[in-house]
Parts: sequence; structure tokens; C-alpha cells
Amino acid sequence: MISSAPVYRLADEQRARAESMAWSRFTSPADGAEFYNAWLALLASRVQGARAALLLLAKEDGATFAVSAAWPDPQRDLRYLGPTAQRALSERSGIVAGPDGGAHVLGQGAQVAYPIELADTLWGAVVLDVGSGSAAELQAALREVHWAIAWLVDHFREQMQRRERAEAQRMALLNTLMAAALQHRELQPSALAVANELATQLHCDRVSVGFEASGQVVPLVISHIASFDKRSDLVRHLGEAMDEAFDLGIAVVHPPPGDDTLRALAHAEAARELSAQAMLSVPVIDAGQTIGVMTLERSDGPAFDADAQRVARAVGVVLGPVWALQRLNSRAAWQRLHEGLRSARVALFGPRHPGAKLIASLSVLLLLVLTLVQIDHRVAARTTIEGSTQIAAAAPFDGFIAQGLVRAGDSVRKGQPMARLDDRELKLEAARWRAERDQLLSRYQVAMAAADRGTMGVMAAQVSQAEAQLTLAEDKLSRSTLTAPFDGVIVSGDLSQLVGAPVEQGKLLFEVAPLEGYRVVLKIDDRDIGRLAAGQRGELVLSSLPGRAMPFTVRSITPISTQQDGRNVFRVEAQLDAGDLARLRPGMEGVGKVVVGRANLLWVWTHGLVDWLRLWLWNWLP
Repeated sequence: MISSAPVYRLADEQRARAESMAWSRFTSPADGAEFYNAWLALLASRVQGARAALLLLAKEDGATFAVSAAWPDPQRDLRYLGPTAQRALSERSGIVAGPDGGAHVLGQGAQVAYPIELADTLWGAVVLDVGSGSAAELQAALREVHWAIAWLVDHFREQMQRRERAEAQRMALLNTLMAAALQHRELQPSALAVANELATQLHCDRVSVGFEASGQVVPLVISHIASFDKRSDLVRHLGEAMDEAFDLGIAVVHPPPGDDTLRALAHAEAARELSAQAMLSVPVIDAGQTIGVMTLERSDGPAFDADAQRVARAVGVVLGPVWALQRLNSRAAWQRLHEGLRSARVALFGPRHPGAKLIASLSVLLLLVLTLVQIDHRVAARTTIEGSTQIAAAAPFDGFIAQGLVRAGDSVRKGQPMARLDDRELKLEAARWRAERDQLLSRYQVAMAAADRGTMGVMAAQVSQAEAQLTLAEDKLSRSTLTAPFDGVIVSGDLSQLVGAPVEQGKLLFEVAPLEGYRVVLKIDDRDIGRLAAGQRGELVLSSLPGRAMPFTVRSITPISTQQDGRNVFRVEAQLDAGDLARLRPGMEGVGKVVVGRANLLWVWTHGLVDWLRLWLWNWLP
């Protein structure tokens, strides 16, 4: 009979050796796959009766899960463990299930599963086929799985911390590059500062930045080079590589990864000609459009890994709007005009921008209407109503105001007293000359009775002089009351506040205008006076009668200008047509418009500006 002890010792030694190798791979894994397989092998070795195990981890999208490790053989079909793993993921708790993932029955095969959670996020699940066992054994297996998952949680937490540190470093780098770009207002120094900083941070031998012009990317700056010949081979090769990235619209890396089917021929040629071991070109993007390309080169360094590519792409996205704005601000006037016309052409004739097309169509329609519709061209001017004739009432002699009977704005009848002057001195003077005349007549009669011819001649002359003075005094008395010469209205004059005040002979006291005869005075700007002629018709609207337009006819144009409100104006007189003039009064103001011809709406509304531009050009042209 052969003893079984050596066989057991050999099996124990194999298990110990396998566990030792698993711990070695677990503590110093070459990659994540080796770590997961070693962890699953160690877990299976600690669970009594374990026959198979499966580890499922979430993919990058976080919604689907894939197999990351399998025990004991990765080639073995372990799909029968899937339902139990699915239950653990959906219920988010440890479970013990039967062979088909349903409820477990003691004495039959069993599966244990436990979800892997961190920060309320489901990272995966582990499931083991433990065969049949007692309740205590199943509980112990579930406890082992629970405790073992702590290693994975710690591993995932460390991964999260590394990603967060890497993200913080990327954000710090982006902030540094943004600050370097914003230190300058113009595009070229801003792009050069970013290229220099990026070459230092990513350990590049050369960083170039180019922008699209007429469908091709032209290198604008090269790191650590103040100026360069744009016709050199270096610029030509860089431009071809940038054109390739610009046409593709994605980041292009050389040498390409093993699973990359994109053949970047221009980058391969540029790398060979420029002796670059690694090249990376990323688009510079603004508002979803590629406006330029950044190209990074390493002569001896390693290829650009995923982190470096991610940083470079982020720089292109973050700095794209800044450089686009700086590029717009640094354009010449003709470039701005050209790009504006091109944008307008694309908006009007391209497949998008229906609103712009609608506005353009309406504008063209409006322009046609303005050009084809003919209307009366009218010249507008400030207008005043004046009486056809105005008579001045002046002081007939030196005296004092005794009474003011009317004032400006009052209507008067012919012969109606308007004012009275103080006539007391005139009455005394008339009485004195009357008494003087009577005395002289008595003396004349005595000389006549004495037949004294010499005395008679002297007395006759003195009597005539006295009668003349008496007639003058009586004439002044008759004119001491100022009366209205005709029916009309007082245009100016108010003596009611000047009673007792002295007046000199000839001083203007009143102006009287007739009630029925009016004339219209238009103050035409000198820019429009050339279009007016006698006989033209127009309409007048007064400020006091805004709802009534009164027709008139131009009678005369005064060929002398005057200054008014900083403008030269000409006096044009017109005659109101027959109508109800009872409500009119001299001095009323309004706006008059004279029809000078017919023209289209566009010319009527724009001729003032066109005339001003002509004069301005004439003033500045040699």
C-alpha cells in the first residue's frame, strides 16, 4: 500500500509556490492586468472550495463592465458566473446565489459575489464559484471577498488621486500658458511666449504655431527664434505638416501608436527632414472652427504619450479664442474689409444663416421700393406770419404818456384811440397864443383908427405870428390822442406800464398790421435756396394750428442771406391762398414746405448726406 502523505506534501508545496508567485505579482505588478489577476488568485486561494473566479470592472464610459481577470484559467468559459455578477451590480450588495444566479439552496452549488464601490460610484464586482458548502462556509467566503475588496478600493483611490494630481498639473500648465498669452495684445508676441513656455514644460526641442491664410497654414512663430526666413526648408516642412493636421482636423502624432491606422505622410516626411524623433500637431480651435495648428518636436526624447497629447489639445482649445481675438485686432483695415465681405458672402449665399438671407431680401426689396416710388420733393423751413403792411405810430412831439388804451395783440378799429399824451401844457400854450393874438388885434385896430400905417404893418405881422403859433398848438392838441389808421391788430407796443413816462418826438409807440392781408416769410437754408423759384407752391402748418395745412405760393426771394442759429438763411416771401384767415395773427410761427419737384424716396432721404460728402471731398481734394 502506497502512502498518500508525500502526495499531499507535494500539493501543499505547489499551492505555496503558486501563492508566493501571486503575492510577488500582487506587490510589484508590471501593469494593471497583472495586479488584478494576482489579486484574484490570492482571493481564490483564501476561499475554501473555490473552483472559479471572475473580476469585472467598469469601462471608461462607466455604464458597461468587462472582464479584467479570471481564475484559474483566463481561457476558460466562465459566462455562467455572469447572472450572479449582474445581480451584485444591480443590488449593490453581497449575495449568495445558486448555479444559475437564482436563490441558493443548501447542499447545492453556490456562487458568492460582491460589488466594488468607491465614493458612491460602482467600479465593478467580483464573483466566485465555491461549490456546495455549509452556511458557515458560505458566510466565511463572503467575508473573505468583502475584506479582499479593500485592496481594490485602495488601488482605485490611488488611481483617482493620481488622475486628480495630473489634472491639477494640467490646469496649472494651462493657467501658465493663458497668462503668457494674455501678457501681450498682439498675436505674434503672444504666440511666441506660449511656444517658449510650452517647449519648456513639455520638454520639446521646438514648438511652432501657425495660422490659416487662404486655405493654407503659415507658420507664424517658432520657439526661441525671434525671426526666421519664411522661404526656408524648415518653414516649408513645418507648413506641410501643419496643413496635414489642419485638413484632418484632429491631432496627429508621429510615430503613430501601434493601433493607429492613420498614415501621417507629411509628418513622417517632416520628421525625417528635420531629424525629429517625435512630432505632435494639434489644431487651434475657435468657435468649432480650426484656425491654426501647433506643432511640437522632440529630437532625442520619447514619443508624445497620451498625457502630453491631452495637454497639447487642451492648449489648442483654450487659447484658440484668445488668439482669434488678437488676430482680429491686429488685422489691417483692408483685411478687415475683405474678411467682412467674405463672411457676408458666405452668410448670404451659403447653406446656413436663413435669418441673414431674409434680412438681405427685405433690404433689397425696400431699396427697390425707395428707388422706384416717386414723390414730391419738398424743402422745409421755419416760417413766420407777417402782415402785408405795417404802420408805425410814433410820438408826434416831446411829452409824457397820459394813458395807454391798447397793447400788443389787441384788435382795433379804424379811428379807435390807442394812447393819449399829456396835453395840459399844450392847452395852456394854445390859450396863451390866443390871448396874445387878441391883444395884437386890439393894437392893430387902434393903429388903424389913427391911420398909423407903420404900426399897422408891424401889428399885422405880429398877429400872423401869433395865429401860426396858435394853429401849431391846436394841431399838437389834435394829435395828442393816437388813433388806429385802419382795422387791424397791434403787433407791438404796450404803454399801460409807462403812464407818466416822458417820450421823445418820433419814438415808436405802436405797430399796427391789417387783419386781412398776410404774407408768409420762410427762412430757407442756403443748401436748398438754389431749388426755389417764384411761383412754386407749398403748405404751411403753424404751431398754434397743427391740424391745419394752409397752401401758399412763393412770390419773391431775397438775394441776401442772414445768420440764424449758426446757419446762413435766405428770406423767401410767399402769399397765402384765399381761405379762412380770421384765426391768423402776425408773429405766428410754424413749418412751411415748398414743392420744388419730384424725385424717388431714396434720393429725397439721402441727398443731404450726398451733398455734404461732395462738399467735403471738394474741400480736401487737391
